[in-house]
Amino acid sequence: MYAIIQTGGKQYKVSVGDELRVEKLEAAEGAKVQIPTVAVLDGTNVQTAPKGTVTATVVEHGRGPKLDIFKYKPKKNYRRRQGHRQPFTKIKITAI
Repeated sequence: MYAIIQTGGKQYKVSVGDELRVEKLEAAEGAKVQIPTVAVLDGTNVQTAPKGTVTATVVEHGRGPKLDIFKYKPKKNYRRRQGHRQPFTKIKITAI
């Protein structure tokens, strides 16, 4: 059985036992969170479940790899360097 969940403006296809990185959630490590489902797939049957939820456990919080942003204009001595690390939350799906 699979479910399509939506969190952080993105959709993910998940099943029980999956671990995935999502946009940062405001929950402590080890806490259980409820994520709304978009659809539930059981074999060939697709059920849209706007009121259904998926239960997940927060495994850890972290920050992704560093991205280097570099802007410049040729022949004008204009250079700007900036870095960014996107925060994430790693969750494990426990129930659909």
